[in-house]
Amino acid sequence: MDASVIVDRIVALLDAPSEATVNTSMRLPTALRDAAALAVDGLGVAPSTTILTATALRAAIETAVMDAALRAHYRAHPDARPELAEVARALAAQDGSPLADRPDLLEQAAAEVTARHPDADADDVLLWAEAQQLVLERRSA
Repeated sequence: MDASVIVDRIVALLDAPSEATVNTSMRLPTALRDAAALAVDGLGVAPSTTILTATALRAAIETAVMDAALRAHYRAHPDARPELAEVARALAAQDGSPLADRPDLLEQAAAEVTARHPDADADDVLLWAEAQQLVLERRSA
């Protein structure tokens, strides 16, 4: 089945107004079940472990759908994919890092990191840029 058909069907199911429920038997690791119960009872993260589990499952499915849609978009429009340095700059801005104002450093860091680690992500770029900036500051001190 085509991924776009699957995504559309999942979205329709998640958007359905149905209040119907189904009994299911899920095999969970005991420690995970106990942690969920403790989080519900001790931290009040949800009214019940069932609601906590359903909410977490829904969030995981929504994330998978968004990821699949984004991958399909990039396959159809490869020029729309941001460069790694752009993603790193956006992440730096979200984190409040001063590196957000240094696209030159982020571009250099992205090039250096991906030369050795082709699967590097924006966090890797930020870490490398911060490390390089720290080295330069210490040398000039």
